Amino acid sequence: MALRGPVGLGPGSRKPLDEAVAAAEGHEAPALVAPGVAPEDDEEDDGRGRGLLRWDGFSAWLHCVCVVGFDLELGQAVEVIYPQHSKLTDKEKTNICYLSFPDSNSGCLGDTQFCFRFRQSSGRRVSLHCLLDQFDKDLPVYLKKDPAYFYGYVYFRQVRDRTLKRGYFQKSLVLISKLPYIHFFHTVLKQIAPEYFEKNEPYLEAACNDVDRWPAPVPGKTLQLPIMGVVMKVDTHISVILPTVHEMDLFRCFCPVFLHSQMLWELVLLGEPLVVMAPSPSESSETVLALVNCISPLKYFSDFRPYFTIHDSEFKEYTTRTQAPPSVILGVTNPFFAKTLQHWPHIIRIGDLKPAGEIPKQVKVKKLKNLKTLDSKPGVYTSYKPYLSRDEEIIKQLQKGVQQKRPSEAQSVILRRYFLELTQSFIIPLERYVASLMPLQKSISPWKSPPQLRQFLPEEFMKTLEKTGPQLTSRIKGDWIGLYRHFLKSPNFDGWFKARRKEMTQKLEALHLEALCEEDLLLWIHKHTEVETVDLVLKLKNKLLQADRECLPVKPDTVEKLRTHIDAIILALPEDLQGILLKTGMT
Repeated sequence: MALRGPVGLGPGSRKPLDEAVAAAEGHEAPALVAPGVAPEDDEEDDGRGRGLLRWDGFSAWLHCVCVVGFDLELGQAVEVIYPQHSKLTDKEKTNICYLSFPDSNSGCLGDTQFCFRFRQSSGRRVSLHCLLDQFDKDLPVYLKKDPAYFYGYVYFRQVRDRTLKRGYFQKSLVLISKLPYIHFFHTVLKQIAPEYFEKNEPYLEAACNDVDRWPAPVPGKTLQLPIMGVVMKVDTHISVILPTVHEMDLFRCFCPVFLHSQMLWELVLLGEPLVVMAPSPSESSETVLALVNCISPLKYFSDFRPYFTIHDSEFKEYTTRTQAPPSVILGVTNPFFAKTLQHWPHIIRIGDLKPAGEIPKQVKVKKLKNLKTLDSKPGVYTSYKPYLSRDEEIIKQLQKGVQQKRPSEAQSVILRRYFLELTQSFIIPLERYVASLMPLQKSISPWKSPPQLRQFLPEEFMKTLEKTGPQLTSRIKGDWIGLYRHFLKSPNFDGWFKARRKEMTQKLEALHLEALCEEDLLLWIHKHTEVETVDLVLKLKNKLLQADRECLPVKPDTVEKLRTHIDAIILALPEDLQGILLKTGMT
């Protein structure tokens, strides 16, 4: 079950756009309504008929929209936050300010789009979208909400303007969201940002009203999303090709380094500290996101910053020399970082990413000692020796595609499939071993606590590789055992195993709950005291609460069956106890 592409643009009502224009010109505009939706007097429902409060629909997609401008005295500043009630801490605002503009050295004239990611301030109120959180549980890792971070999707415009003191118009429209729908939000910005720069705030208000009427991003549905006169159709069915909602043009990003794709896959898999030095935020953010995505469907559990600046609140934490570099992928553009991060073990320097169809010169792997000057040539600077032998077949396939002028999209499909097969070959033996840690179903007794998972023993796992290792599914040779040993010490293994252990523990809880439902509980209470019966009712109620709170994978009729059992047991007790137990918790 996954939110999937494609995002296609089709004709839609121009009504909100006309109203925004009318307002911008000083005319009174009627109340804003979504195309095809009648206005209603009750603002709390706002014509959506979904029983949601105003801005609940908006919050399912975005936290807020910011406009960042340049003030000669203050520098970069957040000029607008919409909706006005959206809360951002001062630290978050500062991060947004500096991350929304390209570095002064980038010289990005015209329009530039890129993405950044920053840490959410601690103590923020947890989202109330419980229903959405439940759907989020079923999504693949690359589409899940990011609980501790915000994504910023930027549309930056810099054009000459002699009427301004600085001689340039510089402004960014930024969408702040917890959703990693990279391609989707870039498409939304492409649609609304150029018009916003012409028409200003009334247009932004109209666009946000449109988003507020969007249905929630629920898996398995085809969503029609009207935005300022255009309907974006987001198809969320599993059969539709997935890259279009969240992914970049993978081949374009890997193009300068595709000879070293496999080595970079290893570095990302192992959570090694990695810096991408690029000429602009778009190239920096696209490359970092492509790297994080290359180990999909495995989640990258360490931090990653598609665009990172010297003003970032984590700058000191990530550039200190008093300890080893942290497990993080940083995308940077300021030449200052060449000096500040030259002690990092793996650095990728890329030049301008070429348009689709053009092939840049392949960069070489160079020793880190060569990265001393700011004008160092593009290359992968590392002393890392890959565990696996290079797969020459994929290199030939991609090179042939370049010679035959195969479209970049087709090259991306080939590269994506290659990474997917490589990751699956690596993870299947781990999945198989972890599944063997699950207790047998016959060991589950309704009258005992659910059994525990067996312990993960690295050496026991290593022994399984001889017969059921990656050689069963991958043609690539090399030191797979060494790669696994390194991986078991990495944050990616830690995060993956914790998630798998939680899933399996919840499965055991669900099986335990189902076993309880199959018991004749009324027969049981005839053989036990009132105190024991009350204790059983309270335990069963706790089970129901747990099933709801943790979204346990129980069969639909199991919870209802358990409620019926609880009600029957309560009715079999004396009236005074019935009254107390009916008020206690949920039944």
